[in-house]
Amino acid sequence: MYNKIIFTESYNNLTNKDGFYGPYGGRFVPEELIPALQEVEQAFLEAKNAPQFLEEYWGLLRDYVGRPSPLYFAKNLTAKLGGAKIYLKREDLNHTGAHKINHCLGEALLAKRLGKKKLLAETGAGQHGVALATAAAVMGLECEIHMGSIDVAKQQENVKRMRLLGAKVVEVNTGGQSLKDAVDSAFLTYMKEYKTTFFAIGLVVGPHPYPALVAYFQSIVGREAREQIMAKENRLPDMLVACVGGGSNALGLFHEFLDETSVKMVGAEPSGRGLGVGEHAATLTYGQPGTLHGMHTYLLQDEAEQPQPVHSIASGLDYPGIGPIHSFLKDTGRVEYLTVSDEEAVAAFSMLSKLEGIIPALESSHAIAQVIKIAPTMDPGQTIIVNLSGRGDKDLDYVEEKYGQIAFR
Repeated sequence: MYNKIIFTESYNNLTNKDGFYGPYGGRFVPEELIPALQEVEQAFLEAKNAPQFLEEYWGLLRDYVGRPSPLYFAKNLTAKLGGAKIYLKREDLNHTGAHKINHCLGEALLAKRLGKKKLLAETGAGQHGVALATAAAVMGLECEIHMGSIDVAKQQENVKRMRLLGAKVVEVNTGGQSLKDAVDSAFLTYMKEYKTTFFAIGLVVGPHPYPALVAYFQSIVGREAREQIMAKENRLPDMLVACVGGGSNALGLFHEFLDETSVKMVGAEPSGRGLGVGEHAATLTYGQPGTLHGMHTYLLQDEAEQPQPVHSIASGLDYPGIGPIHSFLKDTGRVEYLTVSDEEAVAAFSMLSKLEGIIPALESSHAIAQVIKIAPTMDPGQTIIVNLSGRGDKDLDYVEEKYGQIAFR
């Protein structure tokens, strides 16, 4: 059924021409959308080799985003935990406060290259929505963001930022009213407007070429981290850790180290409130292969192969699927995917804030929580890089209301 390929030499060329990663990925969409996706793919392939495009993109990352983002040695957290030295890749210091701006600027430039008038996307925690609205503003494009009602209520600060930046925010009241439903809604709009609109997916998910496209623009995170850790430690890290929802920040860090077998990689999935249906969003831990949003990948699904409801305290992680590249990396054993509960994430949110003066996003707090469990088991001469994918200003009101006794004591 699937166009399978086996990688025996390198992980750096992950996809074949049909957008499969082993059995995962592909392009499962209505026939009328195939030309639009082929148009995006062709523009992306040409842009990667176009000096003018790359010069403008790298210039924006440097002068507008503020890259490179620092690699910070978290000495207080390291001393508290014992064991491995912990470094934080500070994507929270990017303009707009997260890693999302890396691919949003690339997608906005592609939209301009194709002559599109509007950027369209989904958002969960709102960081992708803010980043895309920012990119649209600087590029002079219209912007429309679809966001589930639950997330609109949790992330009011980001909703206000999107609107201030000129974006239209569409509140989605169907289904679970969260990230999956926002993606559904955005896809429906795209099917009506694909001739004039660029669908700027914010995760390494969706039909080909989106997983490869978003991974390419996010790989700047890993390239910088590799150079920075070599300058600081004169060796590669022993471990990389990142949170995993759709998977963009994790793949951004992992991508440049995939062929380095000495570097262990860990993805932190949300186990939420427990193992029941609708209580977690740990897709790779508890899911099975299925098809969602134009791709074949791991999926939390019922007996009828329909997506199950999911939950995470972190709006950006409550997605029942996962990027197909992560599915492939799980099956090949290159990345280990472990789980973190809501309460563990909140405790990590509080610990990093108090020890390092850095307030992490709840999404990133899942990665910090995993490090809190792993670092003490490692030798003091070893190193861990954590992708601090976003800052937690957006989460303060929600955490204080729901978990004030844990986080603010």
